[in-house]
Amino acid sequence: MSDELRHYLSEQRVVVDDHLERSLRLAAECPPSLMEAMRYSLCAGGKRLRPLLVLLASEACGGETAVALPAACAVEMVHTYSLIHDDLPAMDDDDLRRGQPTCHKKFGEALAILAGDALLTLAFQVLAVGYPPKTGVHCCKELAIGAGAVGMVGGQVEDLAWEKRSGKLSDLEHIHACKTGALFRACLRMGFWVARGEKSEGRNPEVLENLDAYGRCFGQAFQITDDLLDVEGNAEQTGKRVQKDATRGKLTYPSFLGSAESRRRAEDLCRQACTHLAPLGDTGRRLTALVQLVLERDR
Repeated sequence: MSDELRHYLSEQRVVVDDHLERSLRLAAECPPSLMEAMRYSLCAGGKRLRPLLVLLASEACGGETAVALPAACAVEMVHTYSLIHDDLPAMDDDDLRRGQPTCHKKFGEALAILAGDALLTLAFQVLAVGYPPKTGVHCCKELAIGAGAVGMVGGQVEDLAWEKRSGKLSDLEHIHACKTGALFRACLRMGFWVARGEKSEGRNPEVLENLDAYGRCFGQAFQITDDLLDVEGNAEQTGKRVQKDATRGKLTYPSFLGSAESRRRAEDLCRQACTHLAPLGDTGRRLTALVQLVLERDR
């Protein structure tokens, strides 16, 4: 990934973090213990990859970064809620996230569950307050689909159901198209809608199809590298416990394909993702360059 893009993404993470802090003010009157738990998990740092996808997709469609910030923050709230709940003993039972104790380890299970619930609902408030009607409706719909029963939550259910069971590669691909890929695709589609705004006539719908296809490839490549990090990484780098997938008997790409073939598949998917963006020309150059981040990531 180019130094120019690294610098740009670093700047945008700062902007997103600042907007996340300001967005929490919408819940300022909640119990202090709840706000502490919400802020603890939401503001713990991280890659901010999902909000960055919203910003870059909006840019690729001719939108302004500032306009895309509410959508970017909403999706990060949903992502953080999912991490809080995934880490619970009833789910993946993790004690480390983003280099610090998980929310339930710090605040107890009950408050962690409620903090996740609060972030999920606050995300939709951020969209409703941040956009006029048409744009807000489109964004709420995309986020609900990507995060809900046919998206991330449904994928998590299937992921748990397949633990310690044998399956096919196609089963694994379906799980992660929902669990991981659906929210990535929602990010890109939200970027399209915020760039289009309230216009009755907008950019060619083929652009939305191209972003969606990019998201499918990007999401699968991201999951493959996530599986590889669990096998090859360490907790100091990743900020979370590693070697846990094999212990829980989860379906993973390395268990099906081996590490070398998994890495080759991720590289091929990244090439496909770039191909889908070719019609966008120069406006999609940062999204195109971002795929290298997936291949290079160590956390």
